[in-house]
Amino acid sequence: MRGPTGFLLCSLLLVAPHCTEVAAQDLQPDPKTPCANWMGGAPGYPGHNGLPGRDGKDGKDGLKGEKGEEGMQGPKGDRGEIGVPGQEGPRGFPGYPGQKGEKGEGAFVYRSAFSVGLTERAPHPNVPIRFSKIFYNEQSHYDASTGKFLCSIPGMYYFAYHLTVYLTDVKVSLYKKDKAVIFTYDQFQKNNVDQASGSVLLHLSTGDEVWLQVYGEGDNNGVYADNINDSTFMGFLLYPDLDVH
Repeated sequence: MRGPTGFLLCSLLLVAPHCTEVAAQDLQPDPKTPCANWMGGAPGYPGHNGLPGRDGKDGKDGLKGEKGEEGMQGPKGDRGEIGVPGQEGPRGFPGYPGQKGEKGEGAFVYRSAFSVGLTERAPHPNVPIRFSKIFYNEQSHYDASTGKFLCSIPGMYYFAYHLTVYLTDVKVSLYKKDKAVIFTYDQFQKNNVDQASGSVLLHLSTGDEVWLQVYGEGDNNGVYADNINDSTFMGFLLYPDLDVH
């Protein structure tokens, strides 16, 4: 056939196989689907385990559980270091008074003291003045018969004298072991009664003697005493030697 009719027929014959091929491709089953249309393949074998996945994010804390039973006591641990002292606590209430203690010894166990006065007028010069009026001589360390103080307890002593001066001048000395330690001079004023005094600290050893004596040849011997005027001499132990007692 020739002409337009023949050309159209030839074109249809050429297009028809191509459309059939396209239709056939559209009807092909998808191998990834579980059932590829009506033709299903046999199940495959399980694959190998895959690698572990990454750790997921931490979940939220759950509710606090109930308290468990108390466990057995463990062994005693080592002693720790001493901590820093804490703050001072509040002051407590005063306690009740305790029982009265026994009487102890006095602080001044060693005693030595004397205080004496003059009874005779115008004592002799260059010899110890004998003060025979005894005010205090409990330990008997002063001898009224000689006018001398004898040291029985070594230590530091204090000596003092207060003399009434009358009729003539007075010059006296305090002696220790035959040596004058201090001098006192008072010039008498006529128609008057005067006073002469002196004092000193001396360290004495056991056996040392101390006394008061008119100094000179008798021209300065105005030491006086009567019923209303006294001339006194005194001394006492301040403290004993600790290395001895």
